[in-house]
Amino acid sequence: MSDKVQIRIKENGSIRINGTVDIVDSTGNVIEVKSDFSLCRCGHSKEKPFCDGSHKGNFEAAEGLGN
Repeated sequence: MSDKVQIRIKENGSIRINGTVDIVDSTGNVIEVKSDFSLCRCGHSKEKPFCDGSHKGNFEAAEGLGN
């Protein structure tokens, strides 16, 4: 298994993180260690910064992002 984390921008969807990462607050404190999850980029999620699927049918990415 690789220690390399993959970040994938899904077309008209979330930012998918595959691998384990530290989520760090503005003062540098690790607030959570998480693996294999999606981040919201549409602004519709009620679980921000995480994606809850609210983008489906409600979000179109700017041209060139996620292709």
